Amino acid sequence: CTRITGKWVFPKNLIDQWINTDAKQGIANVLEKSKNVDGAVLSAGSNDPNLDILLSYMKQSYPDFYIFTSSTGSTEGLRLLSKGYIDIAWCHLLDPKTGEYNIPYMSTYLPDMKIAVVHLFYRELGFITAPNTPFIIKDFSDLCQNGVNFINRQKGSGTRLLIDHCIHKSGVNVGEIKGYNKEVYTHVEVGLSILSGETNVGIGTVAIAKLFGLPFVPIVNESFDMVLSQNMFFNKGVQAFIDTLNTKKFRKTISQLGNYDFNESGKIIYSTSD
Repeated sequence: CTRITGKWVFPKNLIDQWINTDAKQGIANVLEKSKNVDGAVLSAGSNDPNLDILLSYMKQSYPDFYIFTSSTGSTEGLRLLSKGYIDIAWCHLLDPKTGEYNIPYMSTYLPDMKIAVVHLFYRELGFITAPNTPFIIKDFSDLCQNGVNFINRQKGSGTRLLIDHCIHKSGVNVGEIKGYNKEVYTHVEVGLSILSGETNVGIGTVAIAKLFGLPFVPIVNESFDMVLSQNMFFNKGVQAFIDTLNTKKFRKTISQLGNYDFNESGKIIYSTSD
């Protein structure tokens, strides 16, 4: 660093490096501390309002088990799992070539782990807009209209992967989309940004649109899954999580938040063999 006009100035690349190193150390510290908490499971990756509700319901029925989670985005969740920092990764990564979710990415991110992909639910993802907007949003090309102020998701998230794929497919230049470079980390942040008037269009789940009373236009029905080691699948906390997922009480609550499909919930849809 150096001192200029009475202020300390640091090179940006060194600040970024320090933040990255400090964040990794923080995760390592949490991992070490969690070993002292009986029944603790660490998770990271994508997020969904239903996941938060599910973890709350699990805690009510199984108070001895803990699943700590962080919204990092799907690809970062897989990376953290591969490094051994977490036990579960939450994912909804679309493979544009096959149209399949999550499974095509396992060999890339977790080539040396014996893992299982467990399906949790299907959910609707779509355009969320501010009430009474003067424009109509039905396609990604509509984001180029005058007056549209878009809110994007962070790089590496499953939603961002879908957004960039659809924009490329529609032939739109991202430079024509106002707000494309403005990023947030969760669906709730997208909804709050629109609700506050800061922006007026974003991509999020139907649950967020319902919770905030915002117009919703569906784009895709996607698979939201959890990825974990085959040994971790038999962990009592994980089994408690799956049991809670299939309870009538939880399903009844979620039915008010949109068209979530739980027909295959808890099913192992992929596992690596010996």
